[in-house]
Amino acid sequence: MSGLFLTHLTLSHFRSHKVARIECDGRPVAIYGPNGAGKTNILEAVSLFSPGRGLRRSSAEEMTRRPEVLGWKVSGVLRSLAGIYEIEMWSERGAARQLRIDGKAATQGMLGDISRVLWLVPAMDRLWIEGAEGRRRFLDRMTLSFFPHHAEASLDYEKAMRERNRLLKDQVRDAHWYAALEAQMARTGAVIHANRQAALALLQGAQDQAQTAFPVADLELVQTEGEMPEGEDDLRAALAESRFRDLAAGRSLVGPHRADLYGVFAAKGVPAKDCSTGEQKALLVSLILANARALARDLGAPPILLLDEVAAHLDAGRRAALYDEICALKAQAWMTGTGPELFAELDQRAQYLEVTETDGTSQVARIV
Repeated sequence: MSGLFLTHLTLSHFRSHKVARIECDGRPVAIYGPNGAGKTNILEAVSLFSPGRGLRRSSAEEMTRRPEVLGWKVSGVLRSLAGIYEIEMWSERGAARQLRIDGKAATQGMLGDISRVLWLVPAMDRLWIEGAEGRRRFLDRMTLSFFPHHAEASLDYEKAMRERNRLLKDQVRDAHWYAALEAQMARTGAVIHANRQAALALLQGAQDQAQTAFPVADLELVQTEGEMPEGEDDLRAALAESRFRDLAAGRSLVGPHRADLYGVFAAKGVPAKDCSTGEQKALLVSLILANARALARDLGAPPILLLDEVAAHLDAGRRAALYDEICALKAQAWMTGTGPELFAELDQRAQYLEVTETDGTSQVARIV
C-alpha cells in the first residue's frame, strides 16, 4: 500500500461536477468515459492538493460550476506517512481560494509540507518544441516537489522583478532606485537557480539508476541568451551591468526567469526537440517517473500521480510498462482514458471509475 494517497474526495459545484463523492484506496485509479464527460476535472481537483494553481493554472473563478456561479468546494482525506489529514479548499463566488487543514486555516506552504502531487497532461506533449516558458514551469513544478518553499523564492523574485521592470519602462536612470530591487532579485534568484540544479541532479540520478522501458533524458539548465549567472554576487553584478540594455528593452533580460530546460534523448544523442512525437512523450513519462522515484526514496513514500489521457499516446508495450512501474512504486496514480480497454493491463491492480455526462452535469460511478 502506498504511503501517500487520498481515501476520500468530494467535489461540490466544481467545474462540471455538481456533486461527486469518491472513496478509494492506495491503488491506481483508472477513470474512463467519453470526451467532455468531466474526467480531467477530477484530476484538476486532486491537483489542488499540492501548492499552486493546479494542473490547468486556473483562477478560482474559472473552476466554479456554470451557470450557477455559486462558488465551489473540494475536500478530501489525505493519508501520508506523517498521519491522516482532512483538507478543504473552496471559493465563494469567484473570491480567492481558501484552504483549511484539519479545520484550521492553512497556507500553500503548509500544504506542500504534507502532500506531493505530480502530473502529466496532453498540453505538455509539445513541451520540447514550444517556448522556454513552458519548460521553466515544468521544471519548477518538479523542483517544488523536492523543495516546497521554492514557490516563496519565486514569488519574491517575481515581485522585485515587476518593480524593476516598472522602473525600466518609465526610463528611470538613477542607480539608487535599482540597488535594493536588484539585491532582492539576486538573493532569491540564486536560491531559485540552486533549487533547480539540485532538482535536476536528483532527477538524473533517479533516471540513471532505473531499469525502465522509458528512455533516459540528459538534462541541462541553460540561459536563453548568454551565460547563466549562478551565485548571488554574480547575479547582482549581471543585473547592474545589464541595466542600460534592459532600459532599451523595457524589461529585465538577465536572471532565472530567462532560463531554459534543455533535454537530450541520451541513448541516441538527439535533442528532445528533434525526437519523434512518441519519443518526446516517452521522455516526459520518464521524467515524471524519475521525479516520483526520487521523491519516494527521499520522503519514504511516492507522490500522487495524475496522468491525463496518457494511455492513448503509448503503444501497448509501453502502456503495460508504465502500469508496472506505477504499481512497483506503490503510487496512487489517477489516470484517464476514453474506455476501460486502455487499462486492461492493470486488471485488479487498480480501482475503476466511470464518468458520464448528462445535460452538462457529470456523474461518477465506481465500477466493482
